[in-house]
Amino acid sequence: MCLSASVSFIAAGALTTGGAFAVWRAWTINKRYLPIALMPIFAGIQQFMEGHVWMGLNTGTPDMIWWAAMGFILFSWLMWPTWVPFAMYFLEPPGRKRKKLLMLFALAGLIFGLTLYIPHLFNPDWVQVKISNKSITYEDTMLLDYIIPRWGTYAIYMVLLIIPPMLSTYKHMRIFGMTMIAVVVIVWAFFSYANISFFCLLAGAATLHLIYIIVNNKCCRECPELFS
Repeated sequence: MCLSASVSFIAAGALTTGGAFAVWRAWTINKRYLPIALMPIFAGIQQFMEGHVWMGLNTGTPDMIWWAAMGFILFSWLMWPTWVPFAMYFLEPPGRKRKKLLMLFALAGLIFGLTLYIPHLFNPDWVQVKISNKSITYEDTMLLDYIIPRWGTYAIYMVLLIIPPMLSTYKHMRIFGMTMIAVVVIVWAFFSYANISFFCLLAGAATLHLIYIIVNNKCCRECPELFS
């Protein structure tokens, strides 16, 4: 997150606390909500990792910078493009044609994420962490840079995150998808100098909408036979 380690840790605490509450409510209301209930917790853990990136930068500790940055991009490049489609798949009513498509998106996200993340484990110098305008930039090399331009990688990433919610049967999941589009536009327009950090911050904040959906059982409107 931007600004400082303390701000990242505060965000981490707020997101994980809200996520824990969402998991409890999902368990009592309908377990189909569990994958999306975990998303604020994942966002909180990611902010916790970025807090340690800040600590490593402030104390000049390369080892802490590397493992914390690897933890942060684990969520950025592998977890989110896999988990978001899977969560939409899990929530989707059985028998819907789009359910198979959502699983294909999840598998594509897994392959895409592994392709981006695994090479960093064997090429530590690909991770270049810097502070720019009081924000952290992760100016790393990616395997796909040797095949397609970076904007192509970003485009695939956005498709994997945005299209699955937009395909959902449920109105509020589609609203969440539109929120993600708004996040992309805001980051692209105002925070491109630290796009990964700001995108994950704002997307993490967007997961608070998921808590609202679960607590108020909003999916019951479209599918009362599963959520009543």
